[in-house]
Amino acid sequence: MKRGFDAKKYLQIQKEEILKRLQNFDRLYLEVGGHLCYDGHASRVLPGYDPKTKLRLLKSLPDSEIIYCVNSNDLLSKKRLGDFKANFKKQTLRDLKIFKRNKLNVTSVVITRLKKENKEISDFKKILLKKVKNVYFTLEEPNYTKSPKYALKAYKNNPEIKVKSKLIIITGAAGGSGKMATAMSGVYQDLKNKINSGYAKIETFPVWNLPLTHPINLAYEAATADLQDKNMIDPYYLKFKKKKSVNYNRDIENFSILKEIGKLITKKNFPFGYHSPTEMGIGRTKAGITNDEICRRAAKKEIERREKVYSKEFKKGRENERTLNRMKEILKKIKK
Repeated sequence: MKRGFDAKKYLQIQKEEILKRLQNFDRLYLEVGGHLCYDGHASRVLPGYDPKTKLRLLKSLPDSEIIYCVNSNDLLSKKRLGDFKANFKKQTLRDLKIFKRNKLNVTSVVITRLKKENKEISDFKKILLKKVKNVYFTLEEPNYTKSPKYALKAYKNNPEIKVKSKLIIITGAAGGSGKMATAMSGVYQDLKNKINSGYAKIETFPVWNLPLTHPINLAYEAATADLQDKNMIDPYYLKFKKKKSVNYNRDIENFSILKEIGKLITKKNFPFGYHSPTEMGIGRTKAGITNDEICRRAAKKEIERREKVYSKEFKKGRENERTLNRMKEILKKIKK
C-alpha cells in the first residue's frame, strides 16, 4: 500500500497541542469525535493512518480518565455501526473491553437523551454496572438547541458525574452520542465548585485547513450522511481571523449555544478563550498528510464504498431515503 499519511508525526503534533491546551485550565474536558478504538474511516481515507492512533494518543496522555456516552435512542434502534456491523449495545460493550485491555481508566458511562424509563435501557444499565463503577442517565431536553436557557436548564438537571483527573476524555459509540452536552455539564458543575475547567475537542475530520470540497472533507460528509452533516466555512473564524476554515454544521450550531452558555457560566465574553469552533478544536490532521494525491484517491474510493453500504442498509430497513439522497449530492461533488 502506498502511504499518504505519517501517523507517527501526526501523533506527536496532536499530543503537543493537547498538552498545551491543558495548561490553560485546572481541568480539561476533551471530547474525542469519531471512533476511538478503531478508526477504520481514517485509515481508509488517509493511507498510512493507524486505525488505533487515538488509543495510542490517549495512552500517552497523563492523569486522565474516560467518560463514555451512548444515546438512548441509538441503544433502542436497529442501526448498525459501519466497520463491525454491531448494534450500539454490542459496540459499547466492545469499546469498554478494549479500554480495559489497554489499561485506560473508564470511570463512567452516560446514557444520554433519555425520554422516559425503559426496561430495555434499565437492563442494559445492569450489564454496564458489571463493567464500570458508575452509570448515569441524562434526560432529553427538546429545546436544547433553541436557547441557552434550555441548555443551562439541562445542565442543572443532569447528575454530577464524579471525576478526579485533570484530563477528562469524553467519547462515545458514534456521532450524536451527547458528548458535548456531557462535557459542558461537567464544566458547569466544576465552575460551581470553583474549579477552573475548560473544554476542547479532537476532530480528525473535517480537516479545517483543507478546502471545503477536498475529497477528504467530502468523505467525512459521506461517513455522516445518516446524520445529515454538512461541511461549512466557519463564519466565526472568518469574521475573527479573516481567513477561511472548514467545520461542519453541528459544531457551528453547537458553538453558538456553547458561547452563550459559556458566558452565563464563566461570565466571560469568549468562554475558554475561543472565538470560533475551529479554535475550539484540536485537529492537526493536515500535518500528517505526506502525499495529497494518494489521499484524494483513497477518499473518493471511500465515498463510493459508503454509498454501497448505505444502499444495502436501506434494503434491510436500517437506513432511510434521506441518507441515500444525501449520498447522491456528495457523489455529484466528487465527479465535478
